[in-house]
Amino acid sequence: MWKLYENYQRRAINYFSKYPNYNALVHLVAGMGLGFILTYPLAGTHPVRWGVAFVALSVVGHWWAGRK
Repeated sequence: MWKLYENYQRRAINYFSKYPNYNALVHLVAGMGLGFILTYPLAGTHPVRWGVAFVALSVVGHWWAGRK
């Protein structure tokens, strides 16, 4: 299992280093999601749903980078 993780991590790092704009976008989306969750009273209606959606999108982006 550890070998599988190391393999995934190596591929994700290589992909993110080749495509810095994609790297920035994925991490920006993650930050936006965490920001929505942390600023619950300021975000308006359903901030947790929006926050979880953005964090999930970021996780999918990391998964996709690791598959390349």
